[in-house]
Amino acid sequence: MEKVSVMQIGSKLTIDIVRKDIENIHLSVYPPTGRVRIAAPLQVEDETLRLFAISKLGWIRRHQRNFEAQDRQSPRLYKNRESHYFQGKRYLLRINEHNAPPKVILKTKRYLDLFVKPEASVEQKHLALTEWYRTELKKDVEPLINKWEKVIGVSVDDWQIKQMKTKWGTCNIEKKRIWINLELAKKPLICLEYIIVHEMVHLLERNHGDRFVGLMDKFLPQWRFYREELNRLPVSHGEWSY
Repeated sequence: MEKVSVMQIGSKLTIDIVRKDIENIHLSVYPPTGRVRIAAPLQVEDETLRLFAISKLGWIRRHQRNFEAQDRQSPRLYKNRESHYFQGKRYLLRINEHNAPPKVILKTKRYLDLFVKPEASVEQKHLALTEWYRTELKKDVEPLINKWEKVIGVSVDDWQIKQMKTKWGTCNIEKKRIWINLELAKKPLICLEYIIVHEMVHLLERNHGDRFVGLMDKFLPQWRFYREELNRLPVSHGEWSY
């Protein structure tokens, strides 16, 4: 059971408070707007959370400034020479008209070729490219999970790819199921690997406390660098909308 409320700190900082059956207080700042969220045990009083938030104001402001500085892409129109990203690299879209089912071909270091019917709408072009991203991401996820199952010593029973609004990945610990954000197809492979390791470590430790950090340091010592790289890269216009 969760209890959701809102807390105001001063005139400019609004914090979403989520009380649930957990042991410790967890503070998060989400891109792109720097939305702040505190997850807290059910019995913790408002005043305790207010003082906790005030003690973390410097940390919160620093993360919000980082998100404000992050590049944003304008809405995609799916026209010739428009920029699109795949595995962290920028490509120019090249529209090819053909009377057959849509397809995407990547053969050069510069162009991403999208083949669609002459009357294809922006939405149809978007769907064609999205399905290509999904197919390509699936090719990378499975071998990475297989690799890290052996390293971490856990078993993933199921994994899926979906467009998520505020998270790069999630883990259902009870069902041993991992969800991967489709947008990771646009990021470098090491960023995808970092998210997969992060979610798989949750099968050993549910929370983001000291034990979780210690496990991440053990299995992927440079994980902080990969996290910074992930947050540094441009995000799409519709990504993280909530």
